[in-house]
Amino acid sequence: MSKMKTKKSASKRFSLTGTGKVKYKKMNLRHILTKRSPKRKRQLRASGILDEADARKVRKQMLPYG
Repeated sequence: MSKMKTKKSASKRFSLTGTGKVKYKKMNLRHILTKRSPKRKRQLRASGILDEADARKVRKQMLPYG
């Protein structure tokens, strides 16, 4: 059987931690930032952890060798 291909769009958006959790960058920090509070912008800088139901799907279908 041939190798499974990684979905390149997913590999650019998600990465795996050492324990196998799926990490992603939070949205809404690109433009029109004047209306957001400094606290909100600061919290958006931190990376997010995908919840397990979605993470299972990403690991299996999109990042098969990750």
